[in-house]
Amino acid sequence: MKIDAKGMHYRQLNKMIRDAVASGEKEFELDNVGGQRYIGAGMNENVKITINGTPGNDLGAFMNGPRVIVNANAQDGIANTMNAGEIIVHGNVGDIIGYGMRGGKLYIKGDAGYRVGIHMKEYKKQIPVIIAGGTAGDFFGEYMAGGIMILLGMNGKSPLVGDYVGTGMHGGVMYIRGKVDPYHLGKEVCCLELSEEDTKLISGYLKEFCDCFNFEFNEIMKEKFTKLVPLSLRPYGNLYVY
Repeated sequence: MKIDAKGMHYRQLNKMIRDAVASGEKEFELDNVGGQRYIGAGMNENVKITINGTPGNDLGAFMNGPRVIVNANAQDGIANTMNAGEIIVHGNVGDIIGYGMRGGKLYIKGDAGYRVGIHMKEYKKQIPVIIAGGTAGDFFGEYMAGGIMILLGMNGKSPLVGDYVGTGMHGGVMYIRGKVDPYHLGKEVCCLELSEEDTKLISGYLKEFCDCFNFEFNEIMKEKFTKLVPLSLRPYGNLYVY
C-alpha cells in the first residue's frame, strides 16, 4: 500500500496505517514523509513499512514486530522502549535513540546524536541491539542496563564518540571500532580486549548490518575494536541509606 504523506498530520497518517493493518495489509510505502511522529509506534503486527523521507520523533516507539526501513535521516527518540522488530535507517539519526529499548534491532548507516541507548535494557530472553556506522555524541550508553551497542566510526570523523561514555552504566556491553581515549569515558566503565566469543557475537550482527547497507564486512573487521563493560552492577549503591 502506497501513501503520499505530504502535508499530512501525523494522526491521520498513523490512523491510515493502523486501519489498513487491521484489514490485512502487510506492506507499506510512505512517500514524502516530513516529520510525522510515532510511525509504527505500538504496532504488534509483522508488517513492513518503507519510509521515503524523514520521519519525526519516536519512530517505532513501543514497537513489537514490524520492520521499518527509512530511506533518509530520522529524528529523535527512535526505538523508544521498543520491544521487538527492526528499524533500518539509511542516514543519520538524532538524540536519545533506543531510550529504554528492551528488544529488537536498530541499524543506522550514519551518525547518531546524544544519549544513544540511555536506560537500554534486556527483557527476559530479548537482547536489544543498536549499530551505528558513523560516530555518536556525548553520553553514549548512559545508564545502560543491558543489550549490545556497536559503533563503527566508518566516516573517518574524530572523535568516534563524545564525552561521558557509559556514565552510570550497570549492564550490557558496548563495542567501539577503534581506540577510545580514557578521558571520554565515564568512571563507571572499563575497556577490555575482545575475546573469541566477543568477535563471534558481533560478527553475526555486523554481517546483517553490512547486508542492509552494502558495506564490506571484512573491511570493518580489519580495525581493532574496544569493548566497554560496567565496573559495577550498582554504581550508585552507596548513595542510598538503609
